[in-house]
Amino acid sequence: MLKIALYVCPQTVCSSLSMAMDAFVLANRLAARPLFELQRVSLDGQAVDLGFAQIQVDGDLSLAEDANLMLLAASGSAIDSTLSDNAALLPWLAQRPPRQQLASLCSSAFLLAAAGVLDGRRATTHWALANQFRQRYPLVNLQIEQLLCEDGHLLSSGGAHAGLDLCLHLIGQHGGHELAQQVANALVFDSQRGRQSRFAPLLPPTSHDDQLASLLQWMQQHHGESIDLTRLAAQANCSSRTLLRRFKASTGLTPNDYLQRVRISAAQRALRSSASLEQIAEQVGYADRATFAKLFKQLCGESPGAFRKRLRQPG
Repeated sequence: MLKIALYVCPQTVCSSLSMAMDAFVLANRLAARPLFELQRVSLDGQAVDLGFAQIQVDGDLSLAEDANLMLLAASGSAIDSTLSDNAALLPWLAQRPPRQQLASLCSSAFLLAAAGVLDGRRATTHWALANQFRQRYPLVNLQIEQLLCEDGHLLSSGGAHAGLDLCLHLIGQHGGHELAQQVANALVFDSQRGRQSRFAPLLPPTSHDDQLASLLQWMQQHHGESIDLTRLAAQANCSSRTLLRRFKASTGLTPNDYLQRVRISAAQRALRSSASLEQIAEQVGYADRATFAKLFKQLCGESPGAFRKRLRQPG
């Protein structure tokens, strides 16, 4: 039996906690035997007030000493307060023996990283937190495109429902693939969803630089044409060097990278039509289907054909 300690704190996202508990409880029921033992723990062993609900726990961190797995439910996007309020958890995490697995759902990867246990290891978190995570923890090998990462005894998952991917992964390890699929089916959950990168927006937020904002709008209107840096600089009434500097500072991308994202974003909309892939590639600015398909997969995590097929699935 796998003994799982679920950590609860004031920042815990209730849906993340309940989703994990539901998955393991359902696995026990479908297996008709106790494969997973669940215990909720908090820093001091006291019930945790989440504002709209009070979560009862079974004990403090000492109760988790003998657990096979310590699972940290998602803790929201207020990273500074999460790290501050859970400072006492960090040394506890850092001292865990290798035999004990540690798992984070969504934003709670920041707690594992702050404890230093992810240094030099592969991990993931919600795609919207990628830049902040990299700035804080440059020693972590962040694989933000992944829904789930496993590196030795460390597991982490991306945003929201990716936590269920992690739970199903554990259920498969300890109860078999068939049981994991039964749980996924019962929860009406598609576990074959590709990479997290396909859920992230392709384009950064609108620039606050009015002149550059006008250029970005122009690029979206003319993306199907032949566009190079010289033409963009002329459109922005500045030198190529100045444009590169301002563009990178405002969007985090080079003009060419932004153009490719504009084109692929347009292709995503066009794939809802009946046009062929060759027609769509030409329409959005690519000379051949192969180049288009390669860039589409790099940015979206799936091929144009797979994207279109998913769009056409009932529901």
